[in-house]
Amino acid sequence: MSQSLTVLGGITAEQFLTEYWQKKPLLVRNAMPEIIGLLEPDDVKELALDEDISARLIRQKNKNPNEWHVKSSPLTKGDFQKLPNLWTILVQAVDHYSFDIAELWKKFPFIPQWRRDDIMVSYAPKGGSVGKHFDFYDVFLVQGHGHRRWQLGQMCDESTAFVPDQPLKLLTEIDVQFDEVLAPGDLLYVPPGLAHYGVAEDDCLTFSFGFRMPNLAEMSDRLSEQFAKNSALKQPLADITRQKTNNIGEINGTEFSYLKTQLLDYLTQAPEFDAAIMAYMSESKYPNSIPEPEEIAVDDLLEVIHSGYQLLLEPASKILYRQQNDCLEFWANGEQLCISQTFEADLKQIADGMSIIFDEQFNRTEILEDIAQLLNNAVLMLLPPSE
Repeated sequence: MSQSLTVLGGITAEQFLTEYWQKKPLLVRNAMPEIIGLLEPDDVKELALDEDISARLIRQKNKNPNEWHVKSSPLTKGDFQKLPNLWTILVQAVDHYSFDIAELWKKFPFIPQWRRDDIMVSYAPKGGSVGKHFDFYDVFLVQGHGHRRWQLGQMCDESTAFVPDQPLKLLTEIDVQFDEVLAPGDLLYVPPGLAHYGVAEDDCLTFSFGFRMPNLAEMSDRLSEQFAKNSALKQPLADITRQKTNNIGEINGTEFSYLKTQLLDYLTQAPEFDAAIMAYMSESKYPNSIPEPEEIAVDDLLEVIHSGYQLLLEPASKILYRQQNDCLEFWANGEQLCISQTFEADLKQIADGMSIIFDEQFNRTEILEDIAQLLNNAVLMLLPPSE
């Protein structure tokens, strides 16, 4: 029998995925108490000033709260002087900079890693908001500090009208069907397309765990990039059997069908197709947050192999794998990994969210070379036993 999950209010993952996921909201009181205190308001302001971090400062005019202004990073200390009464800071990918926050992804083990976007944190003083809006992705909103009132309304889609002449995609109204105040540790799941409106009741921090599906346009872009690497595809196609025509401005039906068929036939078996999807799904949305580690050699690893270090995924990186015949194919940060088959089982565990004690089982030259390569590329990290 499936285990009930505290983060889901005592229901099972199967029940949540069947009844709520991409269908309707779920409110869970005290779902994630461990999030309380991980960040304070001053921490968020400090993060927003980091030049490598993606952040936005959203302001509403004192004289006209319906007039919004947005400034994206890089932000400066001057941006936080003479602020209006209503404002919000949004900081993306805080899980890339805090191991403790990154560990909170483990609260959602029933959703695959490739669906993760990032963990965003928003800070706002009393009355602060980002307006009435909807998202195209699944999000778990978890209160980390203070209180925020959430109103949920109607389902929206790409045809929904927005308030004109504003820097944010704001809804004109919400048909309120849910109205609750979240306290620290409370969780609210909001499915894609559902209108929502969050307003700070006091100084508050809200963490947004975003899960996003890929879109066809970006997948097509990655496919074209892969095609561009194949010089054979740049050679002209063979012509069809050519017959005399008097209509030289026309592409006739036979010609058009031939060109279309050539393209579609290649797409059905193109090796670039698989590579494009795996590269796209494994790439980091915020590559600037991937650290530049100190160069490490196999001899360095041998010195600490009995010290109790843990081997795990670097929080800013992503590893995905898929079964290919009798082997596993691994991708990380948009690139295919070349590793020894003896390390596959361990790397699979790490990709699945586990940490592994770095001990004598890894004392094989080919595995140590794999680990050194992945550490030097900031795909894996070694966590000291004291942390």
